[in-house]
Amino acid sequence: MNAIMGSGALGLSFAMASTGVLGFSILLLIVASLASYSVFLLLSMCIQTAVMSYEDLGLFAFGSTGKVLVAATIIIQNIGAMSSYLLIVKTELPGAVAGFLSGDESGSWYLDGRLLLLITSVCIVFPLALLPKIGFLGYTSSLSFFFMVYFALVVMIKKWSIPCPLPLKSAIEPLQVSNSTADCKAKLFHLSKESAYAIPTMAFSFLCHTSVLPIYCELQSPSKSRMQNVTVTGIGLSFLIYFMSALFGYLTFYDKVDSELLQSYNKYLPHDTVILTVKLAILFAVLLTVPLIHFPARKAVLMLFFSHLPVSWICHIFVTLALNTIVVLFAMYVPDIKNMFGVVGSTTSTCLLFVYPGLFYLKLSREDFLSPQKLGVCFIPLVLIIFKEAYSRYILMHCRACNPRGKVPVFIAVRKICERFLLSFMLALLFLKLLFYKTS
Repeated sequence: MNAIMGSGALGLSFAMASTGVLGFSILLLIVASLASYSVFLLLSMCIQTAVMSYEDLGLFAFGSTGKVLVAATIIIQNIGAMSSYLLIVKTELPGAVAGFLSGDESGSWYLDGRLLLLITSVCIVFPLALLPKIGFLGYTSSLSFFFMVYFALVVMIKKWSIPCPLPLKSAIEPLQVSNSTADCKAKLFHLSKESAYAIPTMAFSFLCHTSVLPIYCELQSPSKSRMQNVTVTGIGLSFLIYFMSALFGYLTFYDKVDSELLQSYNKYLPHDTVILTVKLAILFAVLLTVPLIHFPARKAVLMLFFSHLPVSWICHIFVTLALNTIVVLFAMYVPDIKNMFGVVGSTTSTCLLFVYPGLFYLKLSREDFLSPQKLGVCFIPLVLIIFKEAYSRYILMHCRACNPRGKVPVFIAVRKICERFLLSFMLALLFLKLLFYKTS
């Protein structure tokens, strides 16, 4: 559960505001279902090939090129994920500290988000990330899950603590918002340039695949059925918590919800004790999740750059320190968490969640190529990529029609390049497999 849930929970209310309640519900269900199915494919390939890591599956399927591609994708994905978690620490920890202080302490060093981020990274994240195995963090996973449940319950309860229409002045600064009752109506479907962040945020939120295989390897008696049941249960519970927190967060602030939900509460309930406890719970959960996601990132770096060297603590510490440094720098200087969700969620998350498991199954499975299972695996990623291409094009046209001089999200261009490459690669693979099938 701790490998699934994290910073994505704070960005899904913004995704619902960008797509509408019904549109969000459909997209979230599709992403959650495909995430569960892709875990099933990965576990099937692990048992068939006796390979126990994502990178080795890439090596087994496509040689050294596949291994390098998968390892690089995992490194980028996990750096983005850890950066988003520490970005929450930078934005929320100063407010949590201020909640325990009386009077105006603005300008003090202990309310500097970047300095607090650096201190927590050195004192908490780095020591936990140095652990050689992640089994120890499993004891904290259930505690973090209960913190996320608490977050969802508070979001539901606080729906009735903030009036709608929203006040023209927040508790900390004047806001330029309308005061019309028309703003208090939920939209079933909605489309704007911000809608481009919806699917990437969802893909980012459900990605646990890089941690599933290491966790599976550390079980005392590994079993595909048990691991699949655990994964389905985890994704199902995450879906429920994600949906409820996103729904009530959206119904509290409607179109005025921030890309990071807690920032919206900071504007209207900055000194609320319950919100302060939620901040502390989220911070605790996030700080325990970063080392858990650090493990597959470090493993990928060691496999990619230091596989020719013997295992040593020097390499272990050096890679851990380098990754933490990069993550902290990103967290310090990225201005908005939705930018992290957009870039990482639309590229590496999509590959690890949807594309790579299908490619591995297509290449390695011993089933007949024209079997329903393989045909489904072939066409689900293709249909998804084509759908996202059409989705991005429609958003681009909508943005240009509404605001010809407005800025279009930059990550759409990055995603389009990656998806066209993957689409060409999959079509070429399908052609070769069909050609080989006919000649054999």
